[in-house]
Amino acid sequence: MTVRILLVDDHKMFRQALCNLLQSESDLQVVGQTGDGLQVLKLAAAVTPDLVCMDINLPGLGGIAITRDLLALFPAVKIVALSAYVEKRHVQDMLAAGAHAYVTKTEASDELLHAIRAVCQGHRYLCPEVAHLGKRRMKERGTEPRTSPLGPREDQVLKLVAEGLTSAMIAEQLHIAPSTVEVHRRNIMRKLNLHSVAELTRYVLSRE
Repeated sequence: MTVRILLVDDHKMFRQALCNLLQSESDLQVVGQTGDGLQVLKLAAAVTPDLVCMDINLPGLGGIAITRDLLALFPAVKIVALSAYVEKRHVQDMLAAGAHAYVTKTEASDELLHAIRAVCQGHRYLCPEVAHLGKRRMKERGTEPRTSPLGPREDQVLKLVAEGLTSAMIAEQLHIAPSTVEVHRRNIMRKLNLHSVAELTRYVLSRE
């Protein structure tokens, strides 16, 4: 199955480089591209993409607002955020808008391909620079994370869920049964009163 992709980025050379990268993959097809935020909804209706690579900083209308509007009209479309920003606020805002993945432009070659394949399989994806953002900043500040209502194993599972790993992948990494991972996931959601992977991811970022 070929994934139909719409590229949205206001830097023409960067956008063309991404287009060349994606078109070199046999299962990916770029069906449209634009650098104008105001044109995204109209273009999406015309080319019917499966996935949109969405820059956050766009002229006309920002990527966060476009993501909300786009998913309201086309809820099945997957959104991979592309950004020069690694600040926690931008990541949280984009995930809250409905983005399924977040990739920084400095990592936007292999990481973009990883993100696209992950979200097409129903997973969330954060590039390494974003996934390790909180850990790195705590080390720089010399501080400890705030007290968590979760146990040590639940904390481990939560961080891996937020990184987009499936229960089977988490089970393999932690050397426990997939059914045990599912129990931890249910307990985590109950304790934190959260109801989706996106909410869990935002919780992890806000805590670090």
